[in-house]
Amino acid sequence: MRATDPWFRRYHPSPRDAAQVVCFPHAGASASHYHAFSADLALSAEVLVVQYPGRQDRYGEPLFRGIHPLADRIAEALLRQQERPRAFFGHSMGAIVAFEVARRLGDRGPGLLLASGRRAPSRDRLETVHLLGENGLIAHLREVNGAEAVFLEDEEVRELVLPVIRSDYRAIETYRPADLTPLSCPIVALTGDADPLASLDDVRAWSELTTGSFDLRVFSGGHFFMAEHRREVTETILGAMAKVFEGTGPGDR
Repeated sequence: MRATDPWFRRYHPSPRDAAQVVCFPHAGASASHYHAFSADLALSAEVLVVQYPGRQDRYGEPLFRGIHPLADRIAEALLRQQERPRAFFGHSMGAIVAFEVARRLGDRGPGLLLASGRRAPSRDRLETVHLLGENGLIAHLREVNGAEAVFLEDEEVRELVLPVIRSDYRAIETYRPADLTPLSCPIVALTGDADPLASLDDVRAWSELTTGSFDLRVFSGGHFFMAEHRREVTETILGAMAKVFEGTGPGDR
């Protein structure tokens, strides 16, 4: 279900006045990637999923060319939304977008940031996946996301999605933070213990980017550990939100 703003999707009804989770997709993904996730969370929270331009019902719009202009536009769109207790959840590239949006919003930003499957923005790495030819890009996608990469077997699908994936990779691989001033909200970092793209030390570095509390949750699996641990990730999100917004969540683990 499309929200009133083209930047967001609401897939499921939620309890009145519930705290909100804003979900930021990873590179190449669209809002619908979070549909099942939204269903899990919606009994306890309102789920608002960001829809980046250039995909699904925004297919005709130009792809974004950098993380910073994208974060500018999403921050502007969120300021048009009703103000309420709000958490950000982003996976991989989405974690960086969520961080940059939170930074732009300042005092009107989220009360909680959940960064999944991504090293902290202070940990720079040279990455050039976006420069690979088609075969190299496909090989990379199969390596990090074998289960979902099966769709690349279809030539017509490849022609549609590879330009989006390449553009997103270019944006995140050329991203450099302009400001690493710590956020005031708590941060929870989530990662897979066998993620080839984010070492445990690099994920733990998110602790440097908050003046609030920090928690690290490690799951078994690779970059897309969420596919195997959706329930546990959902419980982590709701527990952290309860702790921040209600003061009744589970204690630190």
